[in-house]
Amino acid sequence: MIFDEFSIKTLIRPVQNFPQPGVVFRDITPLFQSPKALRMVADSFIQRYVEADFTHIGALDARGFLVGSILAYELNKPLVLFRKQGKLPADVLSQAYCTEYGEAHLEIHADSLCEGDSVLLFDDLIATGGTLLAAAQLVRRMRANIHEAAAIIDLPELGGSQKLQDIGIPTFTLTAFALSDR
Repeated sequence: MIFDEFSIKTLIRPVQNFPQPGVVFRDITPLFQSPKALRMVADSFIQRYVEADFTHIGALDARGFLVGSILAYELNKPLVLFRKQGKLPADVLSQAYCTEYGEAHLEIHADSLCEGDSVLLFDDLIATGGTLLAAAQLVRRMRANIHEAAAIIDLPELGGSQKLQDIGIPTFTLTAFALSDR
């Protein structure tokens, strides 16, 4: 299936003033209501990574889990979950990070990765980069490497992709929105 960025962008719903005034939230749930759109998104990532040299897919809580699990299945890679604080039952490593709205913590099971593993980090969106940067710090604390950070959407004006690239993490997204896009 040929990727159609216009079709994908029309299915990403802008929600004004969520989760706080002045923010335009990019809601991907309509993508999942269209089997064709979900297949187009998943197939685009699968085609990009089918022959790539990495060992694990790291999916970020919560929307990153949706496509990340499809990629792990289709590419036959182990899926590593990066969860919000307090959601994992075993020994964890934790990393604080700043969001647009305050501070949060990201956690991973301490035995999820080994030295030398290579991880494709996946989330739905790159905004300020805080969550992906925290995931990258956790990966590096486990002496693993980051292959790339991928997402469906980039909001380049918020600088997250640039921050990731500045610390040596390549990024890939299917589409981007300007903050002024409605």
